[in-house]
Amino acid sequence: MNIQRAQEIAASPVMANVLCDGTQIYIQHVDEQNETARIYPLGNPQEEREVPLYALTEQD
Repeated sequence: MNIQRAQEIAASPVMANVLCDGTQIYIQHVDEQNETARIYPLGNPQEEREVPLYALTEQD
């Protein structure tokens, strides 16, 4: 996923269908410099982690 799209999703009040390793996730923050995102699985905010943007895919 590119940086701009990840930032749009993170800033949007509308929930996007984004997957990381086959799990639907929520994007909390995008780090432009490192090209990473802070994410957590939906329904499980305790499992917050940082992943590279290339690990994220948006489903239609």
